[in-house]
Amino acid sequence: MAKRPLKVLIGKPGLDGHDRGAKVVTRALMDAGMEVVYSGLHCSLENLVIMAVDEDVDILGLSLLNGAHVSYSQKIINMLRDRGAEDIAVTVGGNIPLADYEELKKIGVLEVFGNASLSKVVAFFEKEAEKKGH
Repeated sequence: MAKRPLKVLIGKPGLDGHDRGAKVVTRALMDAGMEVVYSGLHCSLENLVIMAVDEDVDILGLSLLNGAHVSYSQKIINMLRDRGAEDIAVTVGGNIPLADYEELKKIGVLEVFGNASLSKVVAFFEKEAEKKGH
C-alpha cells in the first residue's frame, strides 16, 4: 500500500484579510509534495476544526496576523480535543511576538513560525511527514 502524503490545512481564522503569506506557504508545501487545503479568508474557529476533521488532516496550520494567536490556538486545540481529534497537530504562523512562543508551546502548539523562512517551514513539515510515516 502506497503511503499518502502529509495532509495539511492552512487556516485563516477571524476577520484578518491578509492572506498572501498563507497562500505562499500553501504553495510551498504543495511543491514539496504535501497535500494542502487552504481554508480561505474569514473562517470561524469552529469551521476550521470541522474542516480539519472532515479533511482528515495531520496538521492544522493557523495563519494569524491579528494578535489573537494565543486565544485562538487554545480554543482550536480544545475543540479538537472535544471532537476526539487531538491527533491533529496545530502550528501557528504570522505576526507572532517571540515572547508568546513559549506560551503557545505550553498550550499544545507543535511549532511557531513567526518571521520564519519558507525553507524552514517546509523543512519542519517534511520532518513531521517522516515522523508520521508519510
